[in-house]
Amino acid sequence: MADPAIAVENLVVYRGKRQVLFDLSCAVPAGQVTGLLGPSGGGKTTLLRSIVGVQVIRSGTVTVLGLPAGDPALRTRIGYVTQAPSVYADLSVADNVRYFAALTSGADRVEEVLASVDLADRAADRVDQLSGGQRARVSLACALVGAPPLLVLDEPTVGLDPVLRRDLWNLFHDLARGGSTILISSHVMDEAARCDRLLLLRDGRLYADDTPAAIRHQTGTEDLEEAFLRLATDSEEAR
Repeated sequence: MADPAIAVENLVVYRGKRQVLFDLSCAVPAGQVTGLLGPSGGGKTTLLRSIVGVQVIRSGTVTVLGLPAGDPALRTRIGYVTQAPSVYADLSVADNVRYFAALTSGADRVEEVLASVDLADRAADRVDQLSGGQRARVSLACALVGAPPLLVLDEPTVGLDPVLRRDLWNLFHDLARGGSTILISSHVMDEAARCDRLLLLRDGRLYADDTPAAIRHQTGTEDLEEAFLRLATDSEEAR
């Protein structure tokens, strides 16, 4: 893969005395939607934290947009959405987005971004008056407003209704067609088919780094959940 947006090589991470990631290597192509799929507790969030530069690593390297993960020059080039909404509860939806816009020169995109996450009609509401799913969308709007070339999204569609999930996935692909790179984690395997490329992670080990079509072909099944199970079983037997 030429000039990937993210390159991870031999990454090892411990949390306390427990090893969480095991000699993990993968690459995320630029301008695509890459899904990081796997069960809860399998290391997805730790990998995302390593990529955005907020995770202490034991060994290995993580290169993001040509720079070491955590480099100060990446701060305005990555939009990061955590599982827990990271916005100000005592501010309005619009004020949260305006604040992040001021940090990233995205002031002229506030209304556009609020509309894209279906929050235009809640712009004046305080965040602490919103549902959990709505707060998650405020976080996404704050990540989008600066038009970063890389979006790292930790389970952004959890708890959303099917129509909104569909609309957000359409948005992610529109952003990718415009040149952005999207890395999105999920434990819902039916979202795997929506991705251009997949990283399948379980128990801190990577079982696949390929396109959905290639994974289906490799495992001899059209069902991506069944493909994941076959890859996991084969890997455990090989160990």
